Amino acid sequence: MHLDKHLNPAKLQALAEHIQAAKDDLLQGVTFDRNELTLVSRPNNIEDLLTFLRDDKTCQFKMLISVCGADYPEREDERFDVVYHLLSLTQNQRIRVKVPVAEGESVPSVCEIFSSANWYERETYDMFGIRFENHPDLRRLLTDYDFDGFPLRKDFPVEGRVEMFYDEEQRRCVYRPTNLKQDFRHFEWSSPWEGVGHATHLAEEDNLNAYDAKDFTAEGQK
Repeated sequence: MHLDKHLNPAKLQALAEHIQAAKDDLLQGVTFDRNELTLVSRPNNIEDLLTFLRDDKTCQFKMLISVCGADYPEREDERFDVVYHLLSLTQNQRIRVKVPVAEGESVPSVCEIFSSANWYERETYDMFGIRFENHPDLRRLLTDYDFDGFPLRKDFPVEGRVEMFYDEEQRRCVYRPTNLKQDFRHFEWSSPWEGVGHATHLAEEDNLNAYDAKDFTAEGQK
């Protein structure tokens, strides 16, 4: 059964009105789109807002499903969004909370409100470079501690800045500037192995030389 059949837009709209009436001073905006409720807050209000959403009897969003980042380089003042996804098992409702953040601006950690935020905030810091104030252990989570840059920022190069290899002389893994061994390949719907540069149609030409179209027909396989 499709998930939309379990959604109750009227109930979610009533929830939005309840939150606005109770904590309008903590909100910067409220959107209700595609049967999804999104609240927009400020960094200095996020702790109070999440505490209310967790403890209020009408809300009861006891589970923090995820914390993630979103990068909008075209926004000059507030480049990033920190996004919180909450679940209420009691009310059978989901909600999204966004906090716009400027380059270099930090957001209060919510680890004391939701213990699951610990790893989620570390991952967001590791991938986007957004810092969380008063986090108990804000270290990189998915990359090395000395990793250069933040991989999910849209201005981060797809191939990365450095690559790791095993140095036989030093007998350990070391980094060196990225040095692609072949033309960088990109993927398209028309030809997933179409490359850039002189190897543009290499994959297609190899296939034509190696196979006969009749081999893939019922008659050719007899």
